[in-house]
Amino acid sequence: MVTFLSGGTGTPKLLDGAGRAFSPEDTTIVANTGDDIELGGLFVCPDIDTVLFQGGGILDRETWWGIDGDTHRTNEALVDLANAAGLPTGPQYLPDSKQTAGRELANWRRFSGIAEFMTIGDRDRAVHITRTSLIDQGQSLSEVTDRLAETFGLSIDILPMSNDPVASLVHTDDGTMHFQEYWVAHRGEPTVETVEFRGSSTAEPAPGVLEALEQTVVIGPSNPVTSIGPMLALPGVAEALSKTTVIAVSPFIGDDVFSGPADDLMRAVNAEPSTKGLATAYPFADAFITDTDDDTEFDRPTIQTDITIDGPDDAARVIAAVDAAIDLVS
Repeated sequence: MVTFLSGGTGTPKLLDGAGRAFSPEDTTIVANTGDDIELGGLFVCPDIDTVLFQGGGILDRETWWGIDGDTHRTNEALVDLANAAGLPTGPQYLPDSKQTAGRELANWRRFSGIAEFMTIGDRDRAVHITRTSLIDQGQSLSEVTDRLAETFGLSIDILPMSNDPVASLVHTDDGTMHFQEYWVAHRGEPTVETVEFRGSSTAEPAPGVLEALEQTVVIGPSNPVTSIGPMLALPGVAEALSKTTVIAVSPFIGDDVFSGPADDLMRAVNAEPSTKGLATAYPFADAFITDTDDDTEFDRPTIQTDITIDGPDDAARVIAAVDAAIDLVS
């Protein structure tokens, strides 16, 4: 039995090889929801959807988000309409009074749908409409995720980290912005001062999450701050991880990050932006998987392999190192 903590693109890429060592029936994925937003009234869960689409065989593997071959007619029409009407484009938060009104799950992360700043595909949008409608009918995010996983034919269990609102907010020299605004709209250019997981102190892990963390846990090469950090900020999660076997795969090769803004974000939370910083980010880890060209040393077991993942065979190679690490520390 194994549980993967998944966010961004790092862990999903690793999951391409998970079946070589772990049966789907014995695999659970806990997905980050700190990146979720409400956009134009629709609740969007990027990290949940990546693993749903991956497991369903429809993921766009060029971008590692969205549906392969999707059209974007609605998104394009929204942009055209905004331009024709002289409406502003770019991220537009709804007023403060609207941020905590109505659908509680969307607290602190509500954006106008005018000229959508995120490119949402048409088939992708159907998932968001269905999810939002089921939530508005009274179902929890966990229940909706389970229904969608069954619909896409997944045999692994996918759990949102929480059914309560948690928003990853990045405090920058240009002001406070949601992570999606910081990364998608501003391409990670503002200088990061600190990161806040708003709502995490009062949120509860979703049903089944703490039980899943009693199993061996694998943290893939995702961004330690905004992809994994929101989960660690939930009450009881770090404590649970300190009591189980945890294997962490580095998203760095030495000082070089594979992708995304992990280096800037690590620096903002006072962790060294390198493989060495994983000891600060994951103090509960029992072993690390690092690259063969990485000379970082830990006071815990470390297995080295080529950790570059460009396809299923690469993922299987890293999974084999994970499996070896589990045997080593169990």
